[in-house]
Amino acid sequence: MQIAIVLYDNFTALDAVGPYETLGQIPDAETVFVAERTGPVRNDSRNLALTADRALADVPHPDIIVVPGGPGPLPLDADGPLLTWLRTADETSTWTTSVCTGSLLLAAAGLLKGRRAACHWLALEELKRHGAEPTGERVVTDGKYVTAAGVSSGIDMGLTLLGRIAGDDHAQLVQLALEYDPRPPYDAGSPETAPAHLVELLRSHAGLSLT
Repeated sequence: MQIAIVLYDNFTALDAVGPYETLGQIPDAETVFVAERTGPVRNDSRNLALTADRALADVPHPDIIVVPGGPGPLPLDADGPLLTWLRTADETSTWTTSVCTGSLLLAAAGLLKGRRAACHWLALEELKRHGAEPTGERVVTDGKYVTAAGVSSGIDMGLTLLGRIAGDDHAQLVQLALEYDPRPPYDAGSPETAPAHLVELLRSHAGLSLT
C-alpha cells in the first residue's frame, strides 16, 4: 500500500506529520512525500522544510492520498499541477484524505461536491463555496473521503483510518506508542470553548489568509 502525502509551499507541518506518524504505521505501507518537484518544501513559518522524494508525476496511483492545509493562499488553480494530479490520482485511490484547509484543495478539485467534509473552523464557509457540505466535526468520513478539522485533528484522522484498515487493536497500539492522550492546559481548542475575544482576534488576523 502506497501513501502519498502532498507538500506545497506554505503547508502546515503538523497537518502532514500527524498522518505520517499514524497512517505510516499501516503494515507494509510505503509512505512518500510528493510535490510538484522533488526537494525541500518550506512550511508556513518558513523555518522548517520537509523533503519531497517524488514528484507528483512519479506517483500516479497512490492507495491513500493525504492533503495537508496551510494558513496562507492555497494553490487553488483548477488547471494547476496539484489539482490536476489530485483529480487523476483520486480516480484510483482507495482513500482520499485531508487535514485542515487541505479539504479546500480537494473541494477545488471537484472531489467533495455534495459531500460532508471537515475543515479548519475559520474556513468552513469557504469550503461551502466550493460545493462541499461543511461540518463542525473533528473527523468526517463520506465514502472514501476522510477529512479532518484544524491541524491537530490530523492525528485523529490518521488513527481513524488506521483502525479501518488495520483494525482497532493496531490503531490503539499505535496510539499507545505515540502516548497520544491529550490533556491540554486550556479549554480553548475550539471557537465554542475559547474566550470570545481570542476567537475574534484570530478571526481578524486570519480572515484574509486562509484562502
